[in-house]
Amino acid sequence: MKYEFTRKDIDFYSEGTRCSAWLYLPETDKKCPIIVMAHGLGGTREMRLYEYAERFASVGYACFLFDYRNYGASDGNKRQLINVKMQLTDWHNAIEYIKKDSRVDADKLLLFGSSFSGGHVTYLSANRNDVKGAVAQCPYTDTMATIKEVGLCYILKRAPFVIADVLSCVTGYHPVMLKLSTYTGELAFMEADEKTTKDFIGDVESINEAPARTLLEFLKYSPGKYFSKINTPIFVAACTKDDLAPADKTIELAKQCKTSTYKTFDCGHFEIYCNDFFEEAINDYIEFYNNIFT
Repeated sequence: MKYEFTRKDIDFYSEGTRCSAWLYLPETDKKCPIIVMAHGLGGTREMRLYEYAERFASVGYACFLFDYRNYGASDGNKRQLINVKMQLTDWHNAIEYIKKDSRVDADKLLLFGSSFSGGHVTYLSANRNDVKGAVAQCPYTDTMATIKEVGLCYILKRAPFVIADVLSCVTGYHPVMLKLSTYTGELAFMEADEKTTKDFIGDVESINEAPARTLLEFLKYSPGKYFSKINTPIFVAACTKDDLAPADKTIELAKQCKTSTYKTFDCGHFEIYCNDFFEEAINDYIEFYNNIFT
């Protein structure tokens, strides 16, 4: 069954800072299951994630898609800062906020995360008892697997910027920035070819940089270790050509969860958001969510 839906602007607060969200509501008299969603490293809701929310809403799922503090339309005085603890707190506060909305079914809470936030929903699925299911798309899961894939040279080239960034912020927030992604060979956190990058970003006006210390967040965060503690259904989509979240390690970790469903896609980290790979993936996710409540 297909539903018409509306999108409403919503604000909620995370540790006193306003976070901006979109609430997608199918036009039905019934309370709908709610999918809470956020983007990955340096991403905002305009970067293709709204297309997932629209598809979910069209088949009867309410969606709460938010920007982290310091990103996108959300407030925050440390713009572009990526901090795992803060982002997980934003997730918790987003969930608690939307569960109180009488228009959604708080007993049917679902999560969707991609890339870095795919790691977050892995953590949340293991550490919250109200999550009924989750999708982790090309999730960041294991620090050592990523280092092995990108090579030690990747770390060494960026280390001087990390050190400079940490030192520059001793007296305040004066970050030394690195590009988030590039296709021109410049030093950045991520690389992708020109076509994939443009397909992914589209016409969105984005800030393509983050503090160099973000690399430290990667080094101390391996959310894949929480798979073994998950007791709720989780769908893991891994990309075989992904050097940021290597598929082999992701699937190895996902297999430690007795309630996991996992699938590989023959594409890179950003390609799964676009075109035929997106269509295949979104249909898999909808089927997965539907099966949770049937």
